[in-house]
Order: sequence, then C-alpha cells, then structure tokens
Amino acid sequence: MDTPYGSEPLPVWERPEPQPRAAPVPLSREKIADTAIRLADAHGLDGLSLRKIAKDLGVGPMRLYDYVTNKSELLDLMVDVVYARIADVGQHDEWRATVLAIAHATRDAALEHEWFSDLLGGRPHLGPHALAVGEATAAALNQAPGVHGIDDLQRALSALNASIIGAVRREVTERRTARSTGTDEAAFQASRGPYLMRMLKTGRYPTIARLVIDGAHLKAEETFDYNLAIVLDGITSRPRT
Repeated sequence: MDTPYGSEPLPVWERPEPQPRAAPVPLSREKIADTAIRLADAHGLDGLSLRKIAKDLGVGPMRLYDYVTNKSELLDLMVDVVYARIADVGQHDEWRATVLAIAHATRDAALEHEWFSDLLGGRPHLGPHALAVGEATAAALNQAPGVHGIDDLQRALSALNASIIGAVRREVTERRTARSTGTDEAAFQASRGPYLMRMLKTGRYPTIARLVIDGAHLKAEETFDYNLAIVLDGITSRPRT
C-alpha cells in the first residue's frame, strides 16, 4: 500500500488469512491471538514472545510469521479480541446508558486482562472492533446535550477516555503492587497509619487531614462510577460557546 511515508504493508486486519496447510497443528490468527492472550494473562506482556506462543501451540516459530510479521501485529490482534468483547455491550436507547456500558465493559476487560491496561492511552487502536467501540462511544456522546459540534465532541471524548484509562490503570497498578509486595491496600494503610497521623497532627497539612479523617473512602468501583458521573454531568451541562 502506497502512503506519504512510502510503501507500507497492509495492516494485519486487511491481509487475507494464509491458506490452510496440511500440518499436524492447524493455525489461524484467532487461535494465535487466543493463545497469546492466555499467556499474557498468566505472565504479562514482558513474558510474551512469538517463540513462546509457538511452543505452546506445538509448532515451529517460523510458522507464526505467515500470520503475523512481528510482535506489534500480535498485540494489535490481541487488543482487538478484547475490544470485540467490549463491543458486545451494544447500543442502548439513551446515550448515557451506552457510554456507561462501554466504560464498565472496558474496566471489566482491563481487570480480566491486566496487560490490556498497559496498551491503553498510547496511539489509537485501529482494529475493526476497536473502531466499532470508538464509533459507538462517539455516536453516543454526540447526542449529549452539552455537545454542540465536532470540537465539543473531541473534547468530550478526550475527557471521558482520560477518566476511564486513568482509573483502570490505577486499579491494575494497585493489584500488581499488592501481589508483588504481599501487602494489600488495607494492610499498607494500617502499616503507615501511625506515621501519617503523627504528620497530620503537626497541623501542616490541614486539607489532607480533612480528606483522611472526614472524607469517604470509596471502593474502586464506587470511585469509578462517581468520577464517570462527574465527567458526564460536566459534558451535559457545558454551555454553548
């Protein structure tokens, strides 16, 4: 495919599947992606390689290159499999219900496949299912009362995505920290509690003291819901400029 940057190969989603071969282990991109997802769920992206996938499938590594040319394409396939499950939540009659369903499905996917959160927030995902999720989200937000044009829609999408990605990455990071240290959030707070209270009693941090002592300590899902509501309320009430 000719582009302004020279001749580029077709994206993996546009290349036809290789013809089936008479081999003991039949392969497909779907089978390779499913195996990669299972390995990444168990060992993370750092432990993922085409060689390990080939070994798990019982084939030579070179056979995989008929289906994906590098690890980047493999990640593209894996991500789009996850987006296919997010897309299953479908459209709802009311725009806000659609956005909330997609947001919760994204959080659920990131908690089931922690590596997925590592791939959020960078360059946009352009697989067919990722595009379907993006289309559903944008179409729903476009119906929000506070969205009056393409500029408003872009800013609304940016705010929504920042909220979702920030929340799921923080939650996944906390889970990983708990596993790596053997100390969950409650145990960490208990161990640092006496020190923190001594610091707060100095009077140098009055606002933090109010947050710690008087503030509500919500669970991750409650915080996720609350922050989503703030973002969507802000989008809804934004005046025309």
